Amino acid sequence: MNDQLEKIISTGHHDPFEFLGVHFSGEEENRVTIRTFQPHASSVLLLSDNKRLEMSNVDNSGLFVSEIERSWFSDPHLDPYTYQYEIHFHNGSVTTINDPYRFLPQLEETDRYLFNFGTNYKLYEHLGCHPATLSKIQGTVFRVWAPNARSVSVIGNFNSWDGRVHPMRSLGSSGIWELFLPGILEGELYKFEVRTAQGNTVNKSDPFQFQGEFRPNNASIVNYLDGYTWQDDNWQAQKIIESPYDKPISIYELHPGSWRRDPDNPERFLSYRELAEQLIPYIKEMGFTHIELMPVMEHPLDESWGYQVTGPFSVTSRHGTPQEFMYFIDQCHLNSIGVILDWVPAHFPQDDHSLARFDGTALYEHQDPQKGMHPEWGTYIYNYGRREVSNYLIASALFWLDKFHIDGLRVDAVASMLYLDYSRKEGEWSANCYGGRENLEAIEFLRHVNSVVFDFHPNTLMIAEESTSFYGVSKPTHDGGLGFGFKWNMGWMNDILSYFSKDPLYRKYHHNILTFSIMYAFSENFILPLSHDEVVHGKKSLLSKMPGDEWQKYANLRLLLLTMWTHPGKKLLFMGGELGQLNEWNCKSSLDWHLAETNDNNQKMLTFVSDLNTLYKSNASLWELDFSNEGFQWLDYEDRNNSIISFVRYAKHKNDHVVCILNFTPQTYYDYKVGLPTGQTYTELFCSDNEIYGGSNASDKRTFRPIAEPYAQANFHSTLTIPPLAGVILKPSGL
Repeated sequence: MNDQLEKIISTGHHDPFEFLGVHFSGEEENRVTIRTFQPHASSVLLLSDNKRLEMSNVDNSGLFVSEIERSWFSDPHLDPYTYQYEIHFHNGSVTTINDPYRFLPQLEETDRYLFNFGTNYKLYEHLGCHPATLSKIQGTVFRVWAPNARSVSVIGNFNSWDGRVHPMRSLGSSGIWELFLPGILEGELYKFEVRTAQGNTVNKSDPFQFQGEFRPNNASIVNYLDGYTWQDDNWQAQKIIESPYDKPISIYELHPGSWRRDPDNPERFLSYRELAEQLIPYIKEMGFTHIELMPVMEHPLDESWGYQVTGPFSVTSRHGTPQEFMYFIDQCHLNSIGVILDWVPAHFPQDDHSLARFDGTALYEHQDPQKGMHPEWGTYIYNYGRREVSNYLIASALFWLDKFHIDGLRVDAVASMLYLDYSRKEGEWSANCYGGRENLEAIEFLRHVNSVVFDFHPNTLMIAEESTSFYGVSKPTHDGGLGFGFKWNMGWMNDILSYFSKDPLYRKYHHNILTFSIMYAFSENFILPLSHDEVVHGKKSLLSKMPGDEWQKYANLRLLLLTMWTHPGKKLLFMGGELGQLNEWNCKSSLDWHLAETNDNNQKMLTFVSDLNTLYKSNASLWELDFSNEGFQWLDYEDRNNSIISFVRYAKHKNDHVVCILNFTPQTYYDYKVGLPTGQTYTELFCSDNEIYGGSNASDKRTFRPIAEPYAQANFHSTLTIPPLAGVILKPSGL
């Protein structure tokens, strides 16, 4: 017994059930020994039916033992495990508990096998903390993966954060530890105390926590994710039958912590319910179809913007509870707004309380520092080749779609996952087995997660933030692709911002930037992003990037957005761009909403973006054939001297089309000759130079009857006035 007791006292027991709880002896197992370790107790009484028996404190060690005959129980033929402890603590308090060490293992062998095999995709139903009722006793079952630990304990206020009180049981070769704690219900704080093979003790947050404490505290909180009744059945049913690829997608990217703060207390984050009340009406007014939230998973550092995640299954407590976040998403869906989350499987931070060296070894991260450490961000890289780690990440992706009804995931930093030499100098990386730079394990993981997601949720928006020319990012896995649904067009973003930053006088020397993107526009299912990364760290706001005086800056910004909205591909705009914010984004403060109340130019920018989204959504030619060259035709891409381009966007029915003429100089062109695709009569549908947007109102606003003579790349032509730094959209009359 001394050896077993020493293991309990030193928190070094891999199976405390061998020693604690009920044990039988004797020829007919008629002797019963019951043990409990209560180091904070002055005395412990054993209770069964109406009987009370004071237990012996062995050597005053905190180990309390009763050795009794089986007949001591009221009916020796009944289950003798029905008993409780009445614990009297040294501080005078008294409590009655059920013994955690009287219950059998609860996790099925099949679930353990599938996890180790890497295919227990809904792992969040098993690991972490979950409600359980065993022998009519309510409580919580805790499970954690720590295969190399000497022992693991559940700690919390309920045991004075003492790892000796509630050691867990090892479930063998699975590496999973389990313990059912009777009476522990929602709202309890907890962690896992891990004794490593080296003998060190570390306190870890639950890798599967559904809720965590508000930073800087980092304990996990028992939350069963119940208590919310979804109202979005119609939205969910619509998703099943409607493919997103030939639908309008106009995404508003935002950081929930700085979109808007409480004006009376700028340090306070808005709650998820407050965001629902304030953000949703704004999105509807502005006409965006989706919002994309920068990571809302739990993270310790505000300045990481959420991209250094410590809780991949936990919505950040900065804005409220998981159930309140469910309400926010539900309200978005009830108002026909899709919700996309940024998801970060590329890396995780080194914080001691999180995944890093979880059981004293490189468990979630790759042990090889050339594969397991990110030199640029100072973070650990997941070990994609380990099946359990791959399973963990795939389960995280499914979790947000399943439990929170999320409509899409934008996968962050995909390029850093694809290449072994990403941000590494010569000698800091090793080639793969074929001598190449591709990370084959990460590539297989990405294909795996996309395949699984689409199997469970076929029309999910799986979006890759990927900045290289890697083949087939948005191609199906059976065609050799990565299996994403969409890819950010980072090349277009860099080129267009470079072009617009130039003085219009010199833009004619860079005319190819405007036309080059069409060369590869249909090679992937692209989303055109003007994201948060472009308006931070000294890069300036979109408005501040624009050259010229104040009028020209706003005209350029309107033209930039019109160029984006008429270009093939879905759209994404980071918050503040629609406002014409002058200051670059600061994650610690609200957007400059006062500008919309005091500055006429900013008010008109909001009107412009709202009308632009209305134009976009109401014209199928601007989105129905985004990913086919049949949806685009050049009319004139060679007028570099005037810095003007013109083209057609087609819907599936070719008669449904719009003509786009864009002027990138501050010169007004009168009687400008423009090609037209048909001999139909055209009328002006939209112009970014309209006076209601702050423009000069120089367009013709008349009907155009084409002449049946070829011009540039068109079979017909007409003449019209092209306003300065503006775009004109024409449409066949009657459509």
